[in-house]
Amino acid sequence: MTAVPPPFDPELSAALELIKDVISPAFTMADIAAIRQGEGIRLLAELDLTMDGAFEVTEHAVPGPVDAPEISLLICRPTAPAASGPLPVIYHVHGGGMVLGNNRVGLDVPLAWAKELGAVVVSVEYRLAPEHPHPAPVEDVYAGLLWTAEHAKEIGGDPDRIVIVGASAGGGLTAALALLLRDRQGPSVIGQMLLCPMLDDRNDTPSSHQMKGLGVWDHTSNDTGWTALLGDRRGGPDVSPYAAPARATDLTNLPPAFLDVGSAETFRDETVTYASRIWQSGGIAELHVWPGGFHGFDGFAPQAALSQSARTAHVDWLRRLLAR
Repeated sequence: MTAVPPPFDPELSAALELIKDVISPAFTMADIAAIRQGEGIRLLAELDLTMDGAFEVTEHAVPGPVDAPEISLLICRPTAPAASGPLPVIYHVHGGGMVLGNNRVGLDVPLAWAKELGAVVVSVEYRLAPEHPHPAPVEDVYAGLLWTAEHAKEIGGDPDRIVIVGASAGGGLTAALALLLRDRQGPSVIGQMLLCPMLDDRNDTPSSHQMKGLGVWDHTSNDTGWTALLGDRRGGPDVSPYAAPARATDLTNLPPAFLDVGSAETFRDETVTYASRIWQSGGIAELHVWPGGFHGFDGFAPQAALSQSARTAHVDWLRRLLAR
């Protein structure tokens, strides 16, 4: 097995050079506190989530899991009246390696989709590891989805047209949410969008070794995130598929999936394998592997040609899904 990494797209490689002094590909447990207090989190509070007045944004405290605190949902409703009837709902789960972020992280992306397609966006905040290990994060995400489905009409949404979406750790939690909804016979969702998803705690694929020290999320960072979530269970025999969806033995009867990933990132192989296993289980999946893409490339370099292609593919899939 070669450890030589695939090349980055030239335009994305130039973007990596610009951010290399701000974002390290590898971080450890000792770095979590400092990153949480960093400039990036402060800037999130300054984002205009209304998209220049296109959305009305409210924050709701809703019931969390049993015997757990309430959770925060950001609800973003289009200000223009709907053409007819309730709108589809995009339920968003933020990234951050299981240890960072809040429900504003990455929210500009689903808001851009919703602005184009006419949809309500609900973004869930979940408790972070290591202070709150598994199952706290996924149970918070599940509780937020239950509230969203039960109250969809109150927020202008259609309970029969909910799409669950997440990137990175949020992609892993979204995949886990789909498994939980199936296994608990919870509310139905019409699709799951898994963007560069964090699926496999074993961290032992060829791509996870190829990309050591490269990009924005490497083997060391991945060990850190999974250890924070699972402690000494990470990589062992008793990891729940609701923590690491790659551990699921049954991928039947899941909602249609969209998966995408860069060819030059840690999560490439686990994402490709997950899509293949959905097909092998008789399910529906659309997979994109973007040549030369690093982890989260379309967020870090949105103007790059590859990023534009990826974002077009996201909207096209959502449009086709909602038209079914």
